[in-house]
Amino acid sequence: MQKVVVNYQTLWSDDSIKNMERTESPRSAHLNISKNMTTPTKVHLTASAPVLLVKNVVAAANFYRDTMGFHYEQFWGEPPNFVILKRDGMYVMLRQADDPKHVVPHWTVADKLWNIYFWVSDVDALYSEFVARGATIDYGVCDQPYGCREFGTQDLDGYDIGFGQPIV
Repeated sequence: MQKVVVNYQTLWSDDSIKNMERTESPRSAHLNISKNMTTPTKVHLTASAPVLLVKNVVAAANFYRDTMGFHYEQFWGEPPNFVILKRDGMYVMLRQADDPKHVVPHWTVADKLWNIYFWVSDVDALYSEFVARGATIDYGVCDQPYGCREFGTQDLDGYDIGFGQPIV
């Protein structure tokens, strides 16, 4: 079967190919485009939010607030079991696990793997801020062979969180 590469921007704007059927491989599904389909509006992703299972959502949220400068407006659930944290336009969602055994930091499965990594504008200044706030530093500021200057923290549940910026 012949593999076909399609430029989707062209696909949606070129009336001459709106009736085409495309198959990428024997295992992939067919993409059918009908005459009745309208051109989609331009939609952008605006943010993302990692979700971490934690043992105690209130304690974890307060830890993120006090040591890393995140803030929150409310908890959801009775008793509280969910919160959305925010800092500088970045989000982290915390959900209290029904069973503490479900809280599994990535580094316990894959060596030196973060659960969250944030790109920042000034990693050295952020590191100094976190030290002053009493954050648990997993590893100090260092230059990595993959082109990032970074440091890592660890939260109450053992999740590693990296903060870095490209080395210029």
